[in-house]
Amino acid sequence: MLTEIDERVHASVNLHAVFGALPRLVELVPAARALTESLDRPVALTFVAAGVGRMTLGFTSGAVIEGATTDAGNVRLLFRSPAHLNAVIAGTAQPIPFAGPRGLKFLTGVFAPMADLLGRYLQPSAADLEDPVFVEAHNLLSLHVAATAITVIANEDHAGKFSAAQMADGDLDIAVGDDLSYRIRVADHRLSLVPASAQPARAVFSFADLATAGDVLGGRESALACVCDGRIAMRGYIPLVDNTSRILDRVGQYLGK
Repeated sequence: MLTEIDERVHASVNLHAVFGALPRLVELVPAARALTESLDRPVALTFVAAGVGRMTLGFTSGAVIEGATTDAGNVRLLFRSPAHLNAVIAGTAQPIPFAGPRGLKFLTGVFAPMADLLGRYLQPSAADLEDPVFVEAHNLLSLHVAATAITVIANEDHAGKFSAAQMADGDLDIAVGDDLSYRIRVADHRLSLVPASAQPARAVFSFADLATAGDVLGGRESALACVCDGRIAMRGYIPLVDNTSRILDRVGQYLGK
């Protein structure tokens, strides 16, 4: 059924879209950036999830990047199964650390509080949403997570792959206003994020502003209502937009779990 959640795909979304948003969190949230500034040497943190894959993030003073950094200490977090990784994200389990004393200090002093911040910004309280500065960071982070999750679900989820199979090759931009966009490339029915460029995309799915994007992605606003009143616009090769919209529905189902 279209509402069923595949545990392995869910874990892949959590690994690549949720944990993978830590670099963006550090860019957006001063408290997250301050945690990295306590580091006296770079740390390469590798997430290893059985049945899902692995991902490495490099933690340096003031930034987190994709991939390892030079001269970094190595720390690993292991997850026994997709279900174990999903339980860790849900807060009902703990990962298995492989690290020496310095690595354990990094996990407890930097990574754990940063993961808590990530959870807060992705699932804010009502009080958090009263702070305009917080809301802007929350919306930007949610957009980043959703754009990444679209590619994971299109490539790995049964319903997502069905939608991807209907998509012709080309680029689609998910745009917010005039200044922010994520470019998704479709090639042989597989989707990937690529850097935006001056070359026009084949299709554009456009939110009028960041508030609209955040409210739709956060489930606080109906996408259909926004299409009807013009806050969401679509242009270009519409089959690309239509099928991306279907995959975005699946993103909401996975991230809402």
